[in-house]
Amino acid sequence: MVTMIRVLLARWTVLLPLLALLVLAGVWSQSLSGVVVGIVMVVLIGVVLSAVHHAEVVAHRVGEPFGSLVLAVSVTVIEVALILALMTSGENKTFTLARDTVFAAVMITCNGIVGLSLLAGALRRRIAVFNAEGTVAALATVATLATLSLVLPTFTTSKPGPEFSAGQLAFAAVASLALYGLFIMVQTVRHPDDFLPVETTSVVAEEDEHAHLPSARTALLSFTLLLVALVCVVGLAKVTSPTVESMVESVGLPQSAVGVVIALLVLLPETLAAVRAARRGRVQISLNLALGSAMASIGLTIPAIAVASIWLDGPLVLGLGATQMVLLALTVIVGALTVVPGRATLLQGGVHLALFAAFLFLAASP
Repeated sequence: MVTMIRVLLARWTVLLPLLALLVLAGVWSQSLSGVVVGIVMVVLIGVVLSAVHHAEVVAHRVGEPFGSLVLAVSVTVIEVALILALMTSGENKTFTLARDTVFAAVMITCNGIVGLSLLAGALRRRIAVFNAEGTVAALATVATLATLSLVLPTFTTSKPGPEFSAGQLAFAAVASLALYGLFIMVQTVRHPDDFLPVETTSVVAEEDEHAHLPSARTALLSFTLLLVALVCVVGLAKVTSPTVESMVESVGLPQSAVGVVIALLVLLPETLAAVRAARRGRVQISLNLALGSAMASIGLTIPAIAVASIWLDGPLVLGLGATQMVLLALTVIVGALTVVPGRATLLQGGVHLALFAAFLFLAASP
């Protein structure tokens, strides 16, 4: 009996996604009580940890910079599916859901994940070192995508309100997808060295030396379980979303807070993976995850929403408000000042975390 328990504990990363899948099947389309919601949240946290493990296995097998794309793209594809599923409910409050979720994803990745990664890296070696060339290119791409998709709709005049016309939305979708595809080509084919860690600590080098490369079968199994885990993360988040929405309404928070909660839940695996990489001295991998996730969130969501708008009823509000644009502009400026030197201290990490805290506070109290 004890041996069986030990075997099960050793294989928790395999069992949790399957358990979460069963839980998701059991609670789907059901009205949940407070106790059941609590159980679902516990399973959700466990499957997030499992997703991080399987992402690291796949990343170790395929190597960088391909490895950091696995989790970013996988999570974003599922995030898009969640946004579309909630928007098809047809309720008026979903008209701004895509904007709120994408903007929240940008703030979480570019301030929350970046700040935590720099903090973890600087605490380990006093100075967090990374590759400035690749990180600057990634930040520039994120800034361009965010401006084209989230800022311009506030100032265009073809339609009243912060909306794109059909032609403008089509242009933004094509431009976003093309720019994201171009960045992936540069990152993986043309200049992959710009996105690799510039140095590793002796501890990391020793870990790499003794770490066995996962077999193709193991990597394939982990990739499959990663997809299952991500589907469960988003599915369980959707199941608990009515509870989240009712809690938001009961405490008097604005409806945009729902998008923030969705983004926080969906990006939790990437956050954990990025912090773990930074603690091992791989700050560049953490930044690849953070900025790559922000890029994928915009570059994949906007085209999907543009296609979905063909059958979705009602307006599609993408333009940011004045407060949000100030936060986005400050994030880009501070981010540029952080990454250009190719090294950062605790101060830079603290500045980004302060911006993240400001975003959360203003999302709750606009």
